[in-house]
Amino acid sequence: MIEDPASADDAAKAAAAIERGRLLFARECDFVMGVRTEADLPKAELPEVAFAGRSNSGKSSLLNALTNRNSLARTSNTPGRTREVNFFRLGGELMLVDLPGYGYAKAGKEEIARWNQLIEDYLRGRANLRRVCLLIDARRGIGAPDRKVMELLDKAAVVYHVVLTKVDKEKAGALAKIKQTAAAEIARHGAAYPEILATSAAKRLGLEEARAAIAALADEG
Repeated sequence: MIEDPASADDAAKAAAAIERGRLLFARECDFVMGVRTEADLPKAELPEVAFAGRSNSGKSSLLNALTNRNSLARTSNTPGRTREVNFFRLGGELMLVDLPGYGYAKAGKEEIARWNQLIEDYLRGRANLRRVCLLIDARRGIGAPDRKVMELLDKAAVVYHVVLTKVDKEKAGALAKIKQTAAAEIARHGAAYPEILATSAAKRLGLEEARAAIAALADEG
């Protein structure tokens, strides 16, 4: 059987991308600062990748898993614990940005309004923002709060990558349907990246692919 040169080349590129991601995320990742207002945002220096998602979508758990840390980002069973925009410098090449979770109805109205405004201010005005990883709990799928953020990103022309989380909680057949439904939805959004990442921080699924995708953005910067 003759090997297809194109397939071999694609496989080599994929392997190189995964190795690049592994090496980048093996480097130091340090907390820089947390901010509560747009005025306090740090000077834009490194390329930035932001992590957004509904409260309790698994943002902090995924950040910890990607960076091989136990407590880089604080995790909690209580939604709404991330109340600031938190910046983490990765290997001197990239800034990872943990945004407050949205859609948490039990927080006070003023607090919800402040979080949402801070998220919008950051997403609209950050020139070095390379991509937003939009985390979707696989058990919920894309909901109304997620669609609002997707529309905001479409209008701001900020590319976002849908990342399914907690995929270990779903059986293979159900997960395939969830991916299919999500793919059909993101096809209607101009700023959505066409590929969907499927991850589980608990079972460490999909982390290599996520690291590779993020590392490529550091190289673009």
